[in-house]
Amino acid sequence: MVVAARMDGISSRAACRLCESLRMQKVLELAPMAIGDAYVPKQLLSTQPPYPMDVMLCRKCGNVQLGHVIDPKIVYGNYIYRTADSLGLVDHFKRYADAVIAAYKLPEKSLVIDIGSNDGSLLKAFKNRGMRVLGIDPAKAIAAEAAIAGIPTLSELFSESVAQQVKKEYGAANLVIANNVMANIDDLHDMMRGVKHLLAEASIFICESGYLLDLLEKSIFDNIYHEHISYFSVKPLQDFFILFGMRLQHVEHVPTKGGSLRCSTVPTQSAWKTTADVAAMIENETEKGIHQPAAFAALGKRVEKIKNNLHMLIEQLKSEGKTIAGYGASIGVTTMLYNLGIEGSHIRFLADDNQNRQGLVSPGKHIPVKSSQSLINENIDCCIIFAWQYNQPIIERNKDFLERGGKFITLLPDFQVIDKTQPI
Repeated sequence: MVVAARMDGISSRAACRLCESLRMQKVLELAPMAIGDAYVPKQLLSTQPPYPMDVMLCRKCGNVQLGHVIDPKIVYGNYIYRTADSLGLVDHFKRYADAVIAAYKLPEKSLVIDIGSNDGSLLKAFKNRGMRVLGIDPAKAIAAEAAIAGIPTLSELFSESVAQQVKKEYGAANLVIANNVMANIDDLHDMMRGVKHLLAEASIFICESGYLLDLLEKSIFDNIYHEHISYFSVKPLQDFFILFGMRLQHVEHVPTKGGSLRCSTVPTQSAWKTTADVAAMIENETEKGIHQPAAFAALGKRVEKIKNNLHMLIEQLKSEGKTIAGYGASIGVTTMLYNLGIEGSHIRFLADDNQNRQGLVSPGKHIPVKSSQSLINENIDCCIIFAWQYNQPIIERNKDFLERGGKFITLLPDFQVIDKTQPI
């Protein structure tokens, strides 16, 4: 692992996180930004420095990662995201548990370990289906909440040494899962040694993460932020798992977070046969050129086009005396604000339905977060939906805003202005 440390909590990474090659090429330079989920109370305002957002492509294996890594203590020290905050994710996890138990015929009382378990939502689904469960998560407050809610949780950053301790106390796991967490871990070699240590020969490791193909094709640039230091696709992961005596047994394209990749891996000699989906998805990735610099240049141009269109519209609205707000107060919205050049001078506030965010201010830019009722209370004329993956439910929840003459502006998947005369 080639990492150059710096004193300000940031380090540059010269080597590929998967294959350790030094053949890394910068393919996209996004705006430097503050830690994306660091929404803070107004009375606690302090400097929130921007950190680089350089996207690098490994020209050997095709893996994509950020060129810099922020100290996890900075990123997760005051971590406030909870799985239950994401619309539809809890229901997704219920279906996930049912599908995995059926596919791999897990017997009751099987031990299921979740790396990066957050509030325990996924483990709760497995527990309700008769499994023994254990969560591992470094966010101490959230881990404590999960434990109180009945999900045993070890508040640690997962590592090979932690895996050794867990196996001594709980025995080998039947299933190890890591949902939306591998993309957040710098030393994946240490992580996989730990996973391999936890597994028995007949066990399964399943990881789910945002899919690079979707990010590029759907312009999901708001999924790029400091917490996500890797952006995965099938081919690089297949090669990576082989290094640890593991085999990519099955892959599935799932709809969460705009499009995710679910990978099932087993020890090389496992009786579970590799499905045809693995080769098919690798072939599709190659055909679409997602491991080539041109795909990222095209994404950069699309982001710039959205930015230009939005600023032209804001300028027009301001000249007409219109009041403008935004919608969404998530980590991805921070990426949107920085890369679209949106400041407090452009929008009065960010509306959000999560009460835990209301009353805070956005990372770095310090734009106030308020309830959606504020769209009406403060006579807002136009609202830009930055949380674009929830366009439909946001518009449906705020029909009163439209009925009073308000307009929504959507940025993705299409740039358009929506009023009460248009079907939702």
